[in-house]
Amino acid sequence: MPAFHPLRIRSVERLTDDSAALTLDVPPELRETFGYAPGQHLTLRRVDERGEEVRRTYSLCDPARSRPATLRVGIRLVEGGEFSTYALKELTEGGTVEALPPMGRFVLEPRPGRFAAVVGGSGITPVLSMAGTLLAREPETRFCLIRSDRTTASTMFLEEVADLKDRCPDRFHLVTALSREEQHGGLPSGRLDEKRLTALLPALLSAPGVREMDGWYLCGPLGLVEGAAKALRVLGVPRERIHQEIFHADAAIAAQPQPPGARAVSGSATVSATLSGRGGSWPVREGETLLETVLRNRTDAPYACKGGVCGTCRARLLGGEVHMDRNFALEPEELEAGYVLACQSHPLTEKVEVDFDA
Repeated sequence: MPAFHPLRIRSVERLTDDSAALTLDVPPELRETFGYAPGQHLTLRRVDERGEEVRRTYSLCDPARSRPATLRVGIRLVEGGEFSTYALKELTEGGTVEALPPMGRFVLEPRPGRFAAVVGGSGITPVLSMAGTLLAREPETRFCLIRSDRTTASTMFLEEVADLKDRCPDRFHLVTALSREEQHGGLPSGRLDEKRLTALLPALLSAPGVREMDGWYLCGPLGLVEGAAKALRVLGVPRERIHQEIFHADAAIAAQPQPPGARAVSGSATVSATLSGRGGSWPVREGETLLETVLRNRTDAPYACKGGVCGTCRARLLGGEVHMDRNFALEPEELEAGYVLACQSHPLTEKVEVDFDA
């Protein structure tokens, strides 16, 4: 499995009162390892004062590079967020932070076409990398960005998006909605929910234009992403052209109910897991997820958020049955192919087999 590497912090640039861009230096011997596609993220970690490891994922915002000398991620403070609080208050220029090589499947590989994105708040971060990469590499590509923020002062990467608009005025279409501030021009204030987007998108792009986009990329808080996805389906966009990534889901959101008649058997179950080509079998303790069981025995098991959001712990279910409490990361085709989130999965059968390498 990929290993963590200490990277030197080149700069910490304040973007808003509650967000910053963190730029990391990549030594020459690691530049190929840290090459990334537009939309991917870094997993950063720290060990807190209790000796416990805390990991979080943050998207890369610069145009994609195969051998980057620097990596730049956007970090927004989450209320009560252990890592974001640490990052914004304690990480400083000249220090170090540990990072895994880039990963993630919310990716838009450069190709000709017409693409659009609906983002909210820090959801701009991976889409900024997507748009910047496409517009630089594909001279015929067009990109429409619809972004939602609370106020102008709270808008991340305001200058970077404006620069894209200045460089590609005929190929980059920008629409901004502010939920708590009136604009002198553009859209009236208010949230971008399903009803509003269902009316807005055809007005901006025409109904055929909405359907004919080569890809829609949705990123931000759960409510915005779910509302945008529903609006696009109402407008006739094929499901396979809708791609989404949730940046944060409230821990209070209820878990998915178990299937009728199903009952977790974690106190008497065994999980067999393949990881980095090596297998093992271990008993699942009462109430444990598959990830917790594997981590007790294999500290190299992949994970980041443990909240069903990032998808880092994805594994393929080869045998047995599980119930996932929450899933904000896997696409329907991944579920159909048998993938599960180990951090959310509880065994429903006495034997469960998963493959983290699949």
